[in-house]
Amino acid sequence: MSNTDQDAALRIASGRKPFVEPLQLGERLKEIRLANQWTLEDVSQRTGLARSTLSKIENHQISPTFTAVQKMIRGLDIDLPQLLSAPRAQTRTMGRRDLTRGGDGQRHPTPTYEHELLSHQLAQKRMIPFKTIVRARDFAAFSEWVRHDGEEFLIVLDGSIMLYTEFYEPVRLDQGDSIYFDSDMGHALVSLSEQDATVLSVCTRADGT
Repeated sequence: MSNTDQDAALRIASGRKPFVEPLQLGERLKEIRLANQWTLEDVSQRTGLARSTLSKIENHQISPTFTAVQKMIRGLDIDLPQLLSAPRAQTRTMGRRDLTRGGDGQRHPTPTYEHELLSHQLAQKRMIPFKTIVRARDFAAFSEWVRHDGEEFLIVLDGSIMLYTEFYEPVRLDQGDSIYFDSDMGHALVSLSEQDATVLSVCTRADGT
C-alpha cells in the first residue's frame, strides 16, 4: 500500500476527516462481497476477520479499525480507492425477471410485420426482445428502410425469410439461421414461405446500454 493510501486509511481509523462515513464503507464492503458471490465465511477466510466482525461492519454496527481496513484491502485484493468508492446508486438489476407466456406479449401489428414485444412489463431493460410474424411477401411492400439505433440479433424460428440490408446483397435465412447486424443500417424482412415466417429478434436499447 502506498504512503498516500496509508495516510488515507489512518485518517479513517483516527476519525480525522474520513473519506467515507462508516455507513458507506459497510455498504461498499457488502457490494464487493456480493459482486464476487462471496459469503461472509469466504471473506472471513480471505481477510482473517471474524464473520461476526464483518457482519457488524456491513450492518453499520461498528466502524472498522485501521488494522481491519488493511486486512480487507489485502484479503480482497483491492486498493483503498476501490474500498472507499461510493456504493452504486440503488438501480440494481440482480434478481429481476419478467415471464411472458406464449401469446401473451404486447402485440404491434403493421402491414408488413406483426411484432409481439416480450418481457414488456420490465422497465429499463438493456435488451428489447420481440417475436415477429413476417407478413410481407415483396420488398416493394416497404415504402422506406426500417432502421433504429443500436444492434440487433435475429434468428428464424419458423419458415424462411429474405433479409434486405442497405449495404449488402439480400440474404436468405431458413429456420435456425441467425444473423447479427447494426440496426441503424436500413433493413427489411420478406417471408419466402407459403406460411408467414416467424423470427425472434433481440435489440439493444436506443441509448446503447
